[in-house]
Amino acid sequence: MSVEARVARFAEIGLAQDAALLGAEYAKFRRLFDRMQQVSAELKRRPGDQRRALLVLYDHPNMQVRLKAAKHTLAVAPVEARLQLQAIAESKWFPQAGDAGMSLWNLERGVFKPT
Repeated sequence: MSVEARVARFAEIGLAQDAALLGAEYAKFRRLFDRMQQVSAELKRRPGDQRRALLVLYDHPNMQVRLKAAKHTLAVAPVEARLQLQAIAESKWFPQAGDAGMSLWNLERGVFKPT
């Protein structure tokens, strides 16, 4: 699968996660979380760590897709990813704003270290 196809798959999973969250389908969300981790890991394994390709999703119309793109690019684009997380946290669009705020809090305290 090409990098572009992986990015498209990442976005599809993010949309499905959003629907699962809204429908309180937590088991489905966990399965989707695992699938997204697999897509991100595959991009990371590609020469040059291709997770940077996820930066295009910062402009996606769906907040969950933007949130996940930011979190998955923290290791490869830390400044841009933090700015995206800050914007999401300030948007007050919950639950993503809460997730973004907690991610920033954990980053600042060293609880979370992107790899």
